[in-house]
Amino acid sequence: MSQGAFLELRSVACRYGNTQVLEDIDLNIERGEFVALLGSSGCGKTTLLRVLAGFVTPSSGSVSVRHREVTHLPPDKRGMALVFQSYALWPHMTVAQNIGYGLKLKKVQRSEIDKRVSAMQSLLGLDGLGARKPAALSGGQRQRVALGRALAVDPEILLLDEPLSNLDARIRLSVRHELRALQKRLGITAVHVTHDREEAMVMADRIVILNAGRIAQQGTPEEVYNRPASAFVAAFMGAENVISLTGAPDGNDFVIAAGPTNAAGHVALMGRDLVQGTVEARFRPEAAQILSAETAVVGSGVTLDGEIAAVSYPGGHWRHAVRVGDREIMADATRAFEPGERVRVHVPADALFLFNSPSTEPANAISRASPGKVHA
Repeated sequence: MSQGAFLELRSVACRYGNTQVLEDIDLNIERGEFVALLGSSGCGKTTLLRVLAGFVTPSSGSVSVRHREVTHLPPDKRGMALVFQSYALWPHMTVAQNIGYGLKLKKVQRSEIDKRVSAMQSLLGLDGLGARKPAALSGGQRQRVALGRALAVDPEILLLDEPLSNLDARIRLSVRHELRALQKRLGITAVHVTHDREEAMVMADRIVILNAGRIAQQGTPEEVYNRPASAFVAAFMGAENVISLTGAPDGNDFVIAAGPTNAAGHVALMGRDLVQGTVEARFRPEAAQILSAETAVVGSGVTLDGEIAAVSYPGGHWRHAVRVGDREIMADATRAFEPGERVRVHVPADALFLFNSPSTEPANAISRASPGKVHA
């Protein structure tokens, strides 16, 4: 564990009855860092946030802030503030009253409350709205009020429980950047729960991906996107295309054997502990290149033979469902290929993520005569 960590979780576990929700969570968060807890529904990310906030007591493990254990302290004694997904604004209170509510509970003097509320309204672009009630505000304005209420008490740590999920897509994009800019300007430590991969990528300094109550991987957005540690992480970060390939390590490369639907190829190991046999290969639709069936491809990676099954236009590119053997993969292109057309799909090495298959078996002999070429 880092001696300088501002917020620390050590061996945190949590269960509801017989259900294990969190298991063996070790996490260090530095002062001023923006960390996103990312995962699908039920992975434990909201429970972990509530453990931090003090609303859930872990069954084992500890939570510390500035080396002071807060595991069993009530929420109001931890120096944290939580922005709820539903905002949880008092409907009968005005904007100003909602923002100042936490200060009132702390018995701060009226003059100081007014001063802080005014500062929060200016900071968050709510000037002139202090007398309005939540029902008279837009979704984006309500989100800002909830954020202002949290920031008004001057917390050391800001906890965000999917606070943007109730906003429409257009507003959500702008509020993401506003919230991130505000966090950097104030230098506040933030922990943000989200299931939205793009939201985590654009807002966080570090992403912690949870799966079934455990940390599957953590790192910068670039690290978890370009170097996923497992097939689960690769799929969650958008590499949902999956095919099976056969090959074996050879020096610094993993050499891919030619198969019924793929040409021979190779991929740099880059520290991956791949073994001889069947591997699971994953890649993103935008990483694939669709070529005519006669095109010869030279270079590292893998080339697949397939047939166009369907074409759609989501905007900016054409998305193709390509039938490769008994599977369908998705691949993007700048032009539309016709359904039924035979094609080749090339995935470059740096966009191809390989993982050992759970049922890895020894591979057949692999031709290594020219590992630098993918043969047509």
